[in-house]
Amino acid sequence: MRFRDRRQAGGELADILRTRQHEGALPRPLVLALPRGGVAVAREVARALDAPLDVVVVRKIGAPFQEELGVGAMAGDEVPLLDQDALRHLGLSEAALAPVIERERAELRRRERLYRQGRPAPDLSGHTVIVVDDGLATGSTARAALRFVRRQEPERVVLAVPVGSPEAAESLRAEADEVICLHRPAAFMAVGLWYENFDQLTDRDVLEALRVRL
Repeated sequence: MRFRDRRQAGGELADILRTRQHEGALPRPLVLALPRGGVAVAREVARALDAPLDVVVVRKIGAPFQEELGVGAMAGDEVPLLDQDALRHLGLSEAALAPVIERERAELRRRERLYRQGRPAPDLSGHTVIVVDDGLATGSTARAALRFVRRQEPERVVLAVPVGSPEAAESLRAEADEVICLHRPAAFMAVGLWYENFDQLTDRDVLEALRVRL
């Protein structure tokens, strides 16, 4: 069930999406990747669908004492989407997260400026927007991305990932018109476990992928 790398995962995901396209379910597709890891997957999808490729930059908000412990996420200039249950469990207030949110907002804006290179964000109206990442763990970043995209009034919103936790994939059905998740292993644990090669991508990797289509 493991993928060799993100490129292979993107190819397998693209096969499913191409079938949906032939069925007429993806009119005027536009692919938005969650950088960095999602870009390598989304590039294969965009190629297969002959669709524009762009990014929706989302930042996870980690607990102040443990950055990898996500308690929320944010996209664009939207109000951060916080996991209130996690905050209560950890005894954290929203005020305590202010420095983390400020730091992540600055990094989000840095990436948007770098990846866009002066280009305007794409107009999503009238498009089927396919939001792509390399996997779903808690689903917090995907949820923030989907809500950000939905507010821009596209024709349809599809979330497409190679692998994800069953709980996260199911919870996101309320956020998208369609959720395509190729594998939903019961013992999920972490996205990287389902890839033989899960090297971290760089900003240069993202820019090279975007230049393929732009």
